[in-house]
Parts: sequence; C-alpha cells; structure tokens
Amino acid sequence: MNVRRPHISGIALAAVTAVGIGTLTACSSDSAAAGNTDKFDVVASFYPMAFLAEQIGKDHVKVTSLTEPGQEPHDLEISARQRAQLEDSDAALYLKGLQPSVDEAIGQSGLDTKIDAATLTELEDHGDVEHDHEGEEAHAEESHSEEEGHALDPHVWLDPVKYAEIAKGVGAAFEKADPDHAADYKKNTEALVKRLGALNTEFTDGLQDTRSKVFFTNHSAFGYLAERYGLTQEAITGVDPDSEPSPARMKELQKEARADGVTTVFYETLVSDKTAKTLADDAGLKTDVLDPLEGITDKSKGDDYFGVMEANLAALKTALGAK
Repeated sequence: MNVRRPHISGIALAAVTAVGIGTLTACSSDSAAAGNTDKFDVVASFYPMAFLAEQIGKDHVKVTSLTEPGQEPHDLEISARQRAQLEDSDAALYLKGLQPSVDEAIGQSGLDTKIDAATLTELEDHGDVEHDHEGEEAHAEESHSEEEGHALDPHVWLDPVKYAEIAKGVGAAFEKADPDHAADYKKNTEALVKRLGALNTEFTDGLQDTRSKVFFTNHSAFGYLAERYGLTQEAITGVDPDSEPSPARMKELQKEARADGVTTVFYETLVSDKTAKTLADDAGLKTDVLDPLEGITDKSKGDDYFGVMEANLAALKTALGAK
C-alpha cells in the first residue's frame, strides 16, 4: 500500500490543495519518523490538527507533529531539520494564523499538498481584552493588526461544532488525495463528526442552567466555546498567553468578579499560572485548570481531545454553578 506522491494523481493533489484543508494525526512527534514510509506521510502543525487526521486517517497515514508535547504552540520556531522534514513529506496540515513560523515554512516549502484548516470553517474576531492601550502608537499598531486580519481568533477547535466542520473538510480532502482508501476515510469522518455532535450536546445541556455565565481565563482562548454556549469569557490577557495585563485590567476583573458572581480563575497547563493565581488571591477566588487543548502532556486531565474536553466541561459546570 504505497500512496506517496508519485502514486497520487495531479488532479487529486490539486483538489486537495484547492480545498485548503488542515489537520492530521500526531501519532509521532519524532521528526525522524516523517517521510519515506509506505503510508501517506503528513506533517501536522500541532495537536488539534494532528488529532483530526489521526481519527480520520487511522492506519492509512503516518503523521508527525511539528510541536512537541508540552511545547507552547504559539512559541514554536521551525528548525532547519523540520523544514527538511516538510520537504520529505506528502502533505502539511496546519491552522494558518496560530503559528507564524509554521505558516512561513509551509508557504516556502515545495509541497504540493498544503492543507489549511482555517479555510474549512469561519474564523471570528473575538477582540483583544487588554483595553489599557497607551498613546496613539499603540492604537495605530492595533488598527494595523486588525486591517491585516491578525485579530481573527484561531482557537476554533474548542467549539465542537466548528471542529466538526473542519473534520468534514479533512475527510473530503483525504478521499480525493488517496481514493484507494476513500471509503475508510468517509466512515471514519462520519464517526468522528457523530462523536463531536454528542460532545456538543453534552456542553449545551450541561451549561444551559448555571448560576453565572461569566468565567475568567488566563488568556483568551475560549471565545468560540463561550459564544457557542452562551457564556462570557473574560481573559486576563489577550490571545497571546505570554503578554502581561495592566494594573487597570486586574482591578477591572476584581470588580467584575464581585458583580457577576465569578468564583474561579482558570489557568492552563502549558503557560505560567502566576498571573491567574495573583488575581485569584487579590479577589478571593479559587483557581482551576481550563485546558485550551494546544497539546497533551502528563498534566492534562485526559488522554485525548475528548477526555480533556470532558474535563473542561466538568470544571466549567462547577465554576459556573450548574444546576
């Protein structure tokens, strides 16, 4: 079973590229594992992209993740070895806008199949929560960023409905790229979409009747999830998890916690919890983990996407006072 580039028709490759799809399995994070196998060799940018392909491709694909387990995806810088790895693979699967280094490397690569998950669903601008801009220069930089489209929130995988839309596109692309296994890809995609639909129902039912609708997070990764289930995310920092909040923002959140009955400040596993715990101490709040699922580590409250999302739902229900 050899489905490497020489055995895939130009028409099929063109179809996949045109669809611009994005996401394949993180079965391996060892760069030596990519390429030169008897399977369809795929390089995935980070865990959510890899997980989709793993579920859809199963035994027919060999997937390597550019982002190592435990590595913060936003900080990834592509190495020369990884660039070579890209060139030796059959496809690259990524989410444009999340990792600039990945976007650049894939754009410059000679790969025929470059699959972008951001084209498979509609990304939205959930805004930058850090309101304390000082001076015209900061305002000008913010406006320039929005004009270039940088304000679009990339954390779309945290909405099971949108994640399912991406899954459908990935499945369709695999069917075109590897028609010999199209029936398996179709079956696997349908099974995954069904599971995501069930997860969406769990979130809808579990968060429908809560004492509060407001939750605090370390950075604004949960805009899609909040919008889907009628919640309000208030993040200490913006989309960049390493940015520092202003004193004014911290005071604003303390007041809001009292007004909206917020009980918990959520932090995540791949970045420092210092700021979240500082706010919690100052406002007399609890802390807990709400995982943005940018990677799975031994600290994750689940072994895969579904396990972590179930843990996230449980944490939100407790923090929001679900009835």
